[in-house]
Amino acid sequence: MLITGKGRCNITSSLDITDFIKNIPGNGNFLYSAFNKFNNKDIIELLKQNGLETKIERGNRIFPITDKAEDVLKAIQKELTKLKVNIKTNCKIKEVIIDKENKVLGIKSEENVEIYADKVILATGGKSYPVTGSTGDGYKMAEKVGHSITDLKPSLVPLEIYEKSKVMNIQGLSLKNVEIKIKDIKNEKIIYEDFGEMLFTHFGVSGPIILSSSAHLLRYNNIDKLLNEKNIKLIIDLKPALSLRELDLRIRRDFEEIKNKEFLNSLNKLLPRKIIEEFVKTTKINPQKRVNEITKEERQNIAKLLKSFELTIKKFRPIEEAIVTSGGISIKEINPKTMESKIIKGLFFAGEIIDVDAYTGGFNLQIAYSTGYTAGDGK
Repeated sequence: MLITGKGRCNITSSLDITDFIKNIPGNGNFLYSAFNKFNNKDIIELLKQNGLETKIERGNRIFPITDKAEDVLKAIQKELTKLKVNIKTNCKIKEVIIDKENKVLGIKSEENVEIYADKVILATGGKSYPVTGSTGDGYKMAEKVGHSITDLKPSLVPLEIYEKSKVMNIQGLSLKNVEIKIKDIKNEKIIYEDFGEMLFTHFGVSGPIILSSSAHLLRYNNIDKLLNEKNIKLIIDLKPALSLRELDLRIRRDFEEIKNKEFLNSLNKLLPRKIIEEFVKTTKINPQKRVNEITKEERQNIAKLLKSFELTIKKFRPIEEAIVTSGGISIKEINPKTMESKIIKGLFFAGEIIDVDAYTGGFNLQIAYSTGYTAGDGK
């Protein structure tokens, strides 16, 4: 929770349940019952009762009024204190204890300490962000008592590109208000479109709209094969507010003002300084060429490239770098009304350990609250 929303904690989304489900490509319909028991309004009210107000920002995202994730944590800790919940830390669990009739008896720690209970909730997270403790142990525990684990893949994850030399000099550059398209060039199909913020890294691209695109990519047919064949393109529109014609007129006006400048030094009004040199290379125009010597065709090509700066996607970054794990305990083996196992009586699941995942925007945290509440309610 402390690392979400760049340390501000994107608590949830203000969307209604129907639209909420649309933002959960990973088995969203499974969550209807859980959302009806505990939804976005409920978590906002719970935080309010514990002294924390919230606010709505762009994209229906809800944040604490203080912009501090630690305040969300403190509010939840207050609630735990009220409920007199006994919290035990530094006690790594290695297995769920069950009897011969497939009923929960409790849990066993790595030190072989047994804790007995009528009900156990596994809420160990996925395999993403292992530094937070999400190392995939919960999957092993569930498998050991008979549960199936679907394929685990990284979702909401940065993307590597083939043209790494293109981004080496622009790594660290954040672009705001750009439009992207992810295109399958083999089948001439747009996989994903978005508008917002992205970031160049030493390996490729990241940032909110790139992370969201990864959730679509991983579900696309034959994606691994298409990536290997260099058939998936990232097309960045660096000037989405202008049409191609408007952009050409803008470039022509800019060039009129600086007729004797070299091309390399002529784009400061159009682009961030860090990306100019790389962009000039893509135009294949001599960087030292005077602006007044640039032909109409060359100028129109500059406009086209500003509207479609292309990179070729190579692969997803490792699951350890993903915000969310796609895959997990099969929903076929979980009762959606209670989150109880259909295999082991008294065993419940909550959060990312289940085969459910969503886009960015507070949806994944809400899944955790709702499934956690439902599992805790147990009825």
